[in-house]
Amino acid sequence: MSQVIQIETNPGQERLAGLGVLSWPTWGAGVSSFPWTYGDSETCYILEGAVTVTPDGSQPVSIKAGDLVTFPAGMSCTWDITAPIRKHYRFG
Repeated sequence: MSQVIQIETNPGQERLAGLGVLSWPTWGAGVSSFPWTYGDSETCYILEGAVTVTPDGSQPVSIKAGDLVTFPAGMSCTWDITAPIRKHYRFG
């Protein structure tokens, strides 16, 4: 099972519109750290903030505002939010 986090930095408005990102729900959190396991894949677009996501047994990945990110289903990781974060997200 792939544990690779895919990051597309600063995708264009056409790409975001094609995915329907602005219609996705939003989620936000303050500076914090917590474990998370993805039951399904998640694609999200970071509106503001910064986070370091460390998959179990793998290297940390830095994610920031402007990134379009896909997390694989089944991945367990730790989120370390370093600047309050807000994102649009979609599961599946």
